[in-house]
Amino acid sequence: MLNIFKKRVKEVDLVAPVNGKAVDLKEVPDKVFASGMMGDGVAFRYTTNTVCAPCDGKITTIPNTLHAFGITAENDAEILVHIGIDTVNLKGNGFSKLVNEGDKVKAGDPIIKLDRSLIESKGYDLITPVLITNSKDYSIDIKNNGDVNAGRSVIASVNK
Repeated sequence: MLNIFKKRVKEVDLVAPVNGKAVDLKEVPDKVFASGMMGDGVAFRYTTNTVCAPCDGKITTIPNTLHAFGITAENDAEILVHIGIDTVNLKGNGFSKLVNEGDKVKAGDPIIKLDRSLIESKGYDLITPVLITNSKDYSIDIKNNGDVNAGRSVIASVNK
């Protein structure tokens, strides 16, 4: 099929991947995330056990450690959801994936389930940054700090 008929999406809204509170990236206790080196975005403090897709798109990566996932939005923005700080060291312990790489998902679809009590009992901070890793190619408007609902609260607009 020819791509000339495919609708080109320029702007995509990102929604909160969790129920909780949106906070500035500067509050993330990791220099790489807090400095914006990995891209523009927002972070979340929350008490739920499921992390959802922040937009419609395709799951491009879920590492074996299950501590993060990547999704490519309909406007080709590359979104990274990183669950916690240094949680890669858990080697997947405390995380369960609910989708696979290559799956198409909708905003709010559950992606990763976590065993919060296990992860926190090992001393890990579950603050979760959501970053646009190719943010230099986009105009980004962070829209929401404060209380958010997974799949419903718009936290940023990403415009090509």
